[in-house]
Amino acid sequence: MIKLMSLILLTTMTLSAQTFKIVDTGQTIYYNNQDEISAPVMGAAFYGQDASIDGFQPDYTDNGDGTVTDNITGLIWQQSADLTGDGIINIDDKLSHAEALAGADTFNLAGYSDWRLPSIKEAYSLFMFSGEDPSGYEGTDTEGLIPFINTDYFDVDYGDTDAGERIIDGQFASSSVYVGTTMNGDSTMFGVNFVDGRIKGYPMGPMPGQTEDKQFYVLYVRGNELYGQNEFVDNGDSTVSDVATGLMWQQGDSEVGLDWETALELAQTRNTQNYLGYNDWRVPNAKELHSILDYSRSPSTSNSAAIDPIFTCTVIIDEGNEDNYPFYWSSSTHTNMQNGAWGAYVCFGEALGFMADPFPPFDVTLLDVHGAGAQRSDPKTGSADDYPEGHGPQGDVVRIDNFVRLVRDIQSTTGLNEKPEMMSPNSFSLEQNYPNPFNPSTTLEYRLSKPADIRITVYNTLGQEVTQLYQGLQTAGEHQIQFNARSFSSGVYLVVLEGESTLLKQKVLLLK
Repeated sequence: MIKLMSLILLTTMTLSAQTFKIVDTGQTIYYNNQDEISAPVMGAAFYGQDASIDGFQPDYTDNGDGTVTDNITGLIWQQSADLTGDGIINIDDKLSHAEALAGADTFNLAGYSDWRLPSIKEAYSLFMFSGEDPSGYEGTDTEGLIPFINTDYFDVDYGDTDAGERIIDGQFASSSVYVGTTMNGDSTMFGVNFVDGRIKGYPMGPMPGQTEDKQFYVLYVRGNELYGQNEFVDNGDSTVSDVATGLMWQQGDSEVGLDWETALELAQTRNTQNYLGYNDWRVPNAKELHSILDYSRSPSTSNSAAIDPIFTCTVIIDEGNEDNYPFYWSSSTHTNMQNGAWGAYVCFGEALGFMADPFPPFDVTLLDVHGAGAQRSDPKTGSADDYPEGHGPQGDVVRIDNFVRLVRDIQSTTGLNEKPEMMSPNSFSLEQNYPNPFNPSTTLEYRLSKPADIRITVYNTLGQEVTQLYQGLQTAGEHQIQFNARSFSSGVYLVVLEGESTLLKQKVLLLK
């Protein structure tokens, strides 16, 4: 085999090469443990929270045909959940999970028939933390409520109060099914609620006391089939890069629970220490944190957290005195109609709750009520002992002292190690016209720290070699090579740069 241990990625990875761009949360207001505050300066309390993260700002195009294009993700969305076409969104537009999946096969809008039920990561791309949770609101008038989705482009879908639903019953179906079970062994789907600002697992069958399967609103999607797929690289220095999102992660975690303010402070402390060779770490916002969930894993099925095993996750003893995995703080405030006293967290372990039996004698049981992969919220400060039976209708356990996994941008130019070979993940980037999918060609850009023999090959999804782009000795420095797919059919291809072992790979999607 050819020796290639000196190959490194260009640090200036082009943003357009990312297939899983995370749209910013839209949170622009700064909060302390309860109230709105002015922007904190570096070194001050509450510095580094969501409002200070300037990511890919939401950018939509109303296509005027009932569809909306997300110019960041490359996804094209059904604009309204009004499936009956009567101009009113209510319970008549809801479908069971089975109906939502089957409906995509026959759904036709704007001349397209390749619609699909979105994955939970696709659905969460629309999430906006500029919303306010109306839980506890006793009125029926939705005027003045602020949902967690951009209402300039998408219709607002509240629960149908005329049919006996709550205003917050605005759950949307996804194609992501929990690999474990929730409640009392229920098969469960992860849904996004654009009204109350959460991801939860919902039983796909009937709710207690009902005979029909639970119903959900639906927004179908098409385009960018690579969205939501990670491309992790172990950098060998206790960091993990995700080439698909352009983020570099701490491979481990804080190993101890912290309140929200202390979690933000931890990032500042690590930056003063030039932690792992960088000084621009931050607590991820909720959408960044959610991006590294692995919905194919769970404590009950893989005996692990819901995260790729390339990461390490601290084992905790949960409220039922069982081994489990933590909730992780995001830097996003989960604002409600009163204040900003709650912060958003993501469950990499089971989303436990003290669930009361709906029938007498109403016994309370600790259950996985929403699944590993849920996004909920906790008070930013205080004592979990003040919530002995949790919070909310499912008795969500309250921990307050949640764990932290820090993140930074791969492309950042601050805080890098002095040695150039330590500046980048062990992978490469593809420079191409936005978005990826591409047609008909794309350019591979890479760098060698010293002369080396390399081989660059393209494979199809069956693992068959379809073309060789280069083989031979190359000089040190920056290089480019073009993959011209004019003669290939549409589909996913894997570009592999190999040497002594297959080290570098990237999925690309050709659409003609």
